[in-house]
Amino acid sequence: MTLRRRAREVAFRVAYQAESAGDSFALAWTARQEEEKLNDDQRELVADVVAMLESRGSEVDDALRGAAERWPLERLAATDRAVLRVALAEVMARPGTPVRVIIDEAIDVARTFGSAESGRFVNGVLDRAARALRPEEF
Repeated sequence: MTLRRRAREVAFRVAYQAESAGDSFALAWTARQEEEKLNDDQRELVADVVAMLESRGSEVDDALRGAAERWPLERLAATDRAVLRVALAEVMARPGTPVRVIIDEAIDVARTFGSAESGRFVNGVLDRAARALRPEEF
């Protein structure tokens, strides 16, 4: 597992925990930060994702709604929703990271923590959303 992959899994756990507990993303990150052994780069990636979800979470969700055409966010599995939010927040917060890398990592996280179909579903939704957000990369 790469260092950034580890950071993306932590960001996923933060998003999942925040939604499950009804907490803010920032509060969930604060609660996990001490127990996670992350280097500065990893902490920065998680912090960027959390900051995006806190400040522009409704934009992230709007992008997801547009890309997951027939799937209301409320009906998605909580794990898939967390993976999708984290990946799109990273796409929006970190324009220097290639979108294909973010999508590939999100697919792996979805396969690890989601259902048998999660990887394919996450791939399709993120591909549509990323094409809308960063068309120059396609």
